[in-house]
Amino acid sequence: MSSLSDKQLSVKDWPYDDPPNVAVFTTRSVVADKLLIKYVYHEQSDGAWQFYASANVTLDDVIIVSLAHVARTDPSVKLLADLPLGWFAYRPNAKAEWHRAPNDSDES
Repeated sequence: MSSLSDKQLSVKDWPYDDPPNVAVFTTRSVVADKLLIKYVYHEQSDGAWQFYASANVTLDDVIIVSLAHVARTDPSVKLLADLPLGWFAYRPNAKAEWHRAPNDSDES
């Protein structure tokens, strides 16, 4: 874990419009088991970010962490800082590029 707190991250190095300490959704498996983040959602309705290893996530597995924690866990998610509201990104593996698309299932 980084010795920098969420508030100490350099502003020039932070690509998101949201602050580093904003709450985001992920799963225990991403945090505890270090599973690869393959799915990222940026919700249209409230601007919330979600970072998951699988497309099938149960509510029981969801946890809340800071955006900075996710970015430290997987720095490649910084490439998605400009993901529009109501869109999602997917990659099949760590070497693949992120693919972006509108999230048609996102409630407006």
